[in-house]
Amino acid sequence: MDAYDIVVLGGGSGSQVATAAADRGLEAAVVEPGPLGGACITRGCVPSKALIHRADVAEAVRGAEEVGVPAKLEDIDYGEITESVHDTVYEKADNQESGLRDNESVTLYRGDGRFVDDRTIEIELNGEGNGPQRIRGDTVVIAVGGRPMVPPIDGLEDIDFLTSDDALFLEDRPDELVIVGGGYIGAELGYFFGALGADVSIVGRSDQLVPREDDDVSGIVTESLETYCDVYTGYEAGSVAETDGRVTVTAEPTGDDESGDDTVELTADELLLATGRRPNTDTLDLEATGVETDETGYVETDDRLETAADGVWALGDVVGEQPFKHAADDESKIVAANVLDDAGKTIDSEAMPHAIFTSPRVASVGRTEGELEDAGREYEAVTVPYGAAPMGMILEADDGFVKAIAGPDGEILGCHIVGPQASTMIHEVVVAMDGGGTVDDVAEPVHVHPALNEVVYAAFDELSDSKYSTAPDWRDVSGED
Repeated sequence: MDAYDIVVLGGGSGSQVATAAADRGLEAAVVEPGPLGGACITRGCVPSKALIHRADVAEAVRGAEEVGVPAKLEDIDYGEITESVHDTVYEKADNQESGLRDNESVTLYRGDGRFVDDRTIEIELNGEGNGPQRIRGDTVVIAVGGRPMVPPIDGLEDIDFLTSDDALFLEDRPDELVIVGGGYIGAELGYFFGALGADVSIVGRSDQLVPREDDDVSGIVTESLETYCDVYTGYEAGSVAETDGRVTVTAEPTGDDESGDDTVELTADELLLATGRRPNTDTLDLEATGVETDETGYVETDDRLETAADGVWALGDVVGEQPFKHAADDESKIVAANVLDDAGKTIDSEAMPHAIFTSPRVASVGRTEGELEDAGREYEAVTVPYGAAPMGMILEADDGFVKAIAGPDGEILGCHIVGPQASTMIHEVVVAMDGGGTVDDVAEPVHVHPALNEVVYAAFDELSDSKYSTAPDWRDVSGED
């Protein structure tokens, strides 16, 4: 049985721990049955955002005449779009695999790994004729990610359906599509397919789409998606059936109010389930270890990301706290520092941002108003429209805004941005929060003019104690007194 200093289960962000160990002269192994890079590279954020970029281009062409640039969208070669994106992301995955194989101190095992005991792994290698192989690690890192969740809907076992894994590389665009799930995956894919001409219906259980966002953000996203899709919020898919190659989803109201909300039936060519993701821990035989999980299968760790089993660590989607690629990358740095240097680094998610790539874009960091109200926290919130900045007016981002939230002492509690470049604009707030800064640390630095970040400046300046503001008078723009 081969032994290693570090064994990493999963070829996504966790593999960074293996390469960090190799840089120290240690022997590492990575166990991964599929493409390298994790879900992000081939089944998640990279291909989905590449597809959404094409939708953005199509929308820009459609709207060009409104700004005096006559243009016409003749046709969309859907197969060419998905083929191009597929080739790009799998080339990246192949490059990552080559990088691991070229590292003399890292051994890549292509197959599924399962625990025999706390630090012994049995691998079912890919390919016929390859029997199981056992390896052992002084340290083991669990980073096997997650997969789409399939909800218990009556009739689902009898029909064909898509998940987010399947929907990214279809050869042909569905003419009609029902999406079950109103979270960020359903919203993003609803925008993509709708912008490329499909008739899309979205069924979401909550009263608004992306319900975990600030209420004002969820409201804008829901209203925007109604431009591209038929949106049924406050409904739950109760059953599905297939007739003559077409799928019918029966959705029922989720609320107790029976004052007129009726069951709806939605029929389409394809059904896409976007009801969240689940950790792949059920594939690992964790019962053979001291690793503990919660009732939904997520690995329980301390704030250093070590599990209940000595020498076994976990990161990424199997932990479940922050299901984002950038969070997993940050966690890989924490695990590497703690394993290699006993650094005692801990996770801190207060300044962990995220983005949603709908139209308009969304980016958030920190708490929402609803969360602060539920916690009984004292706070002040200021919302500034994009029109506060000349660049916002130039881009005609009429529904864009920045909401800044702070405590009585100027502590930044949250920031929520809706509009163009939101995922970029959020970062000056992230840097300030991460450094323990206050609203003054965002409001006082000079901001480029004209630039969209002047909207961030205006929001934080309104919360600041500065007596010498040069921020634009956003109240004149919004019509408020």
